[in-house]
Formats: sequence, C-alpha cells, structure tokens
Amino acid sequence: MLESLKSLDTQAFLFLNGIHHPVMDGFMSLLTNKFTWIPLYLFFLYFIIKQEGKSSWKVLVAILFCILISDQVCSGLLKPWVARLRPCHEPSLASLIHLVGGCGGQFGFCSSHAANSFTLAVFLYLQYGKQHAWVKFLFPWAIIVSYSRIYVGVHYPGDVICGAIIGSIAAYGVSKVYSNILSSK
Repeated sequence: MLESLKSLDTQAFLFLNGIHHPVMDGFMSLLTNKFTWIPLYLFFLYFIIKQEGKSSWKVLVAILFCILISDQVCSGLLKPWVARLRPCHEPSLASLIHLVGGCGGQFGFCSSHAANSFTLAVFLYLQYGKQHAWVKFLFPWAIIVSYSRIYVGVHYPGDVICGAIIGSIAAYGVSKVYSNILSSK
C-alpha cells in the first residue's frame, strides 16, 4: 500500500513537474522564494495593526505560534523522522526532473512552504474572513506557493498536501485557543 502511494505520488510529481516552460521558470522561482512575499507580509502586519490597534501584538504572537508549530512539525519532526528524499535528490529521477534553482535539504516530507502558507491563510481567514472578503484570496496564494515547490522540482505533491494539512490544523488549533482566551476575558 505504501509503495503504491509513493509510486502514485512520484507519477503525479513527474506529470506536474513536466509541465514547464522557460518563461514560467523565472516566475515560479520568484514565487517560491520566501523573500518575494515580504511586501505581502508587511501588508498583513499593517492590516493587523490597523484592525487591532494596541492589541495587535496578541494576533501577531498567535500567528508566530502557528508558524512555529507548523514549521517545527514539518522541518523539525517529520523531515528527519520520515527521511524521504526530495525528488531532486532521488537518483532514479535525476534525468526526469525539471529542476529550477537549488534542491535544498536532503529530505522533503513535508513541505514547510506549504505548511506556513496555509497556516497564514487559515489563521487570517478564521480571524478576519467574515469582515473582509479579500482574505479568502489567501487560499489561492497558498496553493500557488505550494504548487511552485512541485514546479521547481523540490517537493512531491504528497509533501505539499501534507504540509498544507499540517499548516491548516496548526492555524485552526491556535485560532480556537486564541478565540477562547479572548472570550474568557
């Protein structure tokens, strides 16, 4: 069962990674770079401060806690425990992969980029989605960032899906705790 799941994941990776174009390489390389999103993160910071005023630090601490959980579960716990090679480190795939940029660390399960993007999208949606319709557009952003990891050749689809699930669960859990703390005061 596990081998057939790995095989399906590899086939899906090769299919998705195989859909590439030189023009898209630069674009996807830009999308997958965490520094590209600094202006967006600064906008979130501005938005939260504008919404929450002096209490904004509470939301920011909750977001940092979400990201800490999702990132540590992915990078600190699962990557070394599962020890699944990234596709770009898998010798049997070397001639089949379209690699854009560097490969990154040895292990790829699960994607911290996907986890952290979905953590942010889910947390902000749960906190502000009812009042601000634009927040729902963070989900396509998280999907695009996650897909870029497959495009550039560093993650299998399963890595990305599991990262998105972990990030979403971390955000949901922290959001519930945060809301309960606020409502109890």
